[in-house]
Amino acid sequence: MIWSLIVGAIIGMIAGAITSKGKSMGWIANILAGLVGSAVGQALLGTWGPSLAGMALIPSIIGAVIVVAVVSFFLSKMNK
Repeated sequence: MIWSLIVGAIIGMIAGAITSKGKSMGWIANILAGLVGSAVGQALLGTWGPSLAGMALIPSIIGAVIVVAVVSFFLSKMNK
């Protein structure tokens, strides 16, 4: 379980760096984005590629990028 949280945080940080939103998100949001993004990515793209802690890395990163982009879009709309 702890290993999944660590991998989820790393996936979330990578997604935040790709979308340039990672600095403002914080650790908890990075972990959530990584875990939710992993589920979304694997549901949409399958479980191909290298795997770590039960998460297929490439689909997980792609899913986390989607999650971070969608969440940041809605948060920016709410702040205006």
